Amino acid sequence: MYETSEATRPAGAALGHKRAQVRAFAEEFERDLVNGLSKTTRSIAPKYFYDAAGSALFDRICELPEYYPTRTELGILARHSRELAECIGPGSEIVEFGAGSLAKIRLLLDAFPARDAPRCYLPVDISAEHLESSARRLRADYPELRVQPVAADYMREEQLAGLEASPGRRIGFFPGSTIGNFDLVDAAAFLRLAARLLRGGGLLVGVDLVKDAQTLHRAYNDSQGVTAAFNLNLLRRANDELGANFDLGQFAHYAFYEPVKRRVEMHLMSRRTQVVRIGAREFTFEEGESLHTENSHKFTIEGFRAMAVSAGFEPGPVWTDDARLFSLHWLESPLRSVND
Repeated sequence: MYETSEATRPAGAALGHKRAQVRAFAEEFERDLVNGLSKTTRSIAPKYFYDAAGSALFDRICELPEYYPTRTELGILARHSRELAECIGPGSEIVEFGAGSLAKIRLLLDAFPARDAPRCYLPVDISAEHLESSARRLRADYPELRVQPVAADYMREEQLAGLEASPGRRIGFFPGSTIGNFDLVDAAAFLRLAARLLRGGGLLVGVDLVKDAQTLHRAYNDSQGVTAAFNLNLLRRANDELGANFDLGQFAHYAFYEPVKRRVEMHLMSRRTQVVRIGAREFTFEEGESLHTENSHKFTIEGFRAMAVSAGFEPGPVWTDDARLFSLHWLESPLRSVND
């Protein structure tokens, strides 16, 4: 039903399928980048951060002293793991959206008695190479768990076609406040999609909370420059995969908190006037002009719960750390929603 692993295909077919996927992704990447650079306010979707190198850089970001979201969410997961396991229920199928290194799912898996363990785990991520590597390590540590990675963009419903039906209770896991990277329209669209996929189950989602600007500035401008390297990796990837000619030394990482929109904005700012080539197209960057690479929206608990309700969920418990930096929400997805 969820045949996504190359190991299940004949070698020649698997190689051909992988090459076709690489070509299709490169075409989409080039199309989106050209379209983004053609706008008055230049931008590109943050999903293009995550090749193997970008995913590894993000794993390093999660370990930085200034970057509070990961350690805070891990603390909440560890402290409330038994309650979370009770919400998920025995024998469930868990789908993790944007799974990355698969570190946080381990805290949930360890909370279940053996008799109640999840029957299947489907990590979904756009970086196939990083995903397969992480899945191999998880299988080695949890040999009784069926792990079936899905290399897909979880915002593209057609790429999740294999997830449309499940014989049992299905739970979504969406940690890390990744939902804050969407604009508010796309965040609502993701929640509606998740509500459909998870009917009869629920969604466990991490949500970063509104807080003081200084804490946010430090989190996205770390002293070691790892976030800057992560941001610039997008340009390196365009050079490697699309034959672009971005001069990485002439773009600077720039991140700031925008209080009216309640979001951190991340940009790559041109240090001088320069011309960038992508295929047959040329784009002039003036000194100080930027490419907007990511938003990270911050929410209030009440505001996020209201968004979840409008998407068809029934909000359940919410867990936070003592400083209320971060929140973890349990959302039930009824068999019939208000959007039917």
